[in-house]
Amino acid sequence: MIRELLDLIAPRSCVMCGKRLEIDEEYICQGCNDELPRTHFQQNPYENMMAQLFWGLMPIERAAAWFYYAPNTKTSQIIYDLKYHDQPDIGIVMGQAAAREFAADNFFEGIDIIIPIPLAKERRRQRGYNQSEMIARGISQETSITVLTDAVTRLHFSESQTHLDRWERLKNVEQQFQAPNPASLSGKHVLLVDDVTTSGATIIACASALHPKQHQIRFSVLTLGFTHS
Repeated sequence: MIRELLDLIAPRSCVMCGKRLEIDEEYICQGCNDELPRTHFQQNPYENMMAQLFWGLMPIERAAAWFYYAPNTKTSQIIYDLKYHDQPDIGIVMGQAAAREFAADNFFEGIDIIIPIPLAKERRRQRGYNQSEMIARGISQETSITVLTDAVTRLHFSESQTHLDRWERLKNVEQQFQAPNPASLSGKHVLLVDDVTTSGATIIACASALHPKQHQIRFSVLTLGFTHS
């Protein structure tokens, strides 16, 4: 009844198409949810094209994104509103939705800890929250896996990576992350969470800060979007 009243006073709209949402819909309408360009990577999380980005660069177990991402599309509006329109709850709701679908394929089996890719202090201060942490919180609510937000810190924010190739992106994020106590994660299977995977450079740099070979840490990766070039 409260939701009905609120929807009458301030109708909610789908972030993808702008259509008015029904009472039981959150942020995206059922039509857009049905048309979401899902990758289905969770059905083959070991050898899909996203997982291949990390081969030989970090001890990767599984990797999957919920949908294909491309700028200036309806799906990109999900990420844009989450990051730039002060709507952190989008991350929680989308994280929950992705987790429900991935759980059906046992994607989370054996994972001990969730670590969201951290933001630099100045960027978090500007935004007011870390969008990756919001996604991680949603995943945690569905899976009951603990989220750690202090296992890795980001020292500074690099220049935009939009126009860089993959190797330039890897160089751009080197030495950006620091882990105060990586030994505390020894032998753990860690799920790294971010909003979008393009080259995988940021995720690789974050994983490297934990010195995984020294501490026998294994990683899986989950993002909402995957940029398919």
